[in-house]
Amino acid sequence: MFYYLCDVAYTHTRGFMAPYRNVRYWLGEFHRRRALTNKEKFNHSHAKLRNVVERAFGLLKARFPILKRMAPFPLATQRNIVIACFALHNYIIKEGLSDEYFSQYNQVDISLQSNNVQDDDDDEEDDVDEVQPHGSARDREYMVHLRDQIVDQLMRLE
Repeated sequence: MFYYLCDVAYTHTRGFMAPYRNVRYWLGEFHRRRALTNKEKFNHSHAKLRNVVERAFGLLKARFPILKRMAPFPLATQRNIVIACFALHNYIIKEGLSDEYFSQYNQVDISLQSNNVQDDDDDEEDDVDEVQPHGSARDREYMVHLRDQIVDQLMRLE
């Protein structure tokens, strides 16, 4: 099963793995104290994964500005541009070539400056415009069950 990691604004349904609502989520909140409950541990892992993905796309957009604003090429051409950028990026990393962008985005403090990190105690979930539910109740239940299975597996790792 493949799915997108999404934030609390999205409905938890098939193909979209959202964090638990009304449970600490932002990385800045965990900076002060560690996750205690199973749901907090899942949300912390979810936030860290999303942070890595967002940093990777930030790096690619910095290195290849065409990705910031795709020209009106046909969809297949746009897809090929993205694939080419990933291939070039992977080649640079694999060959160990000196790369200022990778060095900049690989710094630990960059992860704490992500748009998703909140350094105050405000409850961000109250300010989020929720995306309208989509998918069937069966799809939502499927993802809830999958998320619960992931939580169980995370707890076994400790």
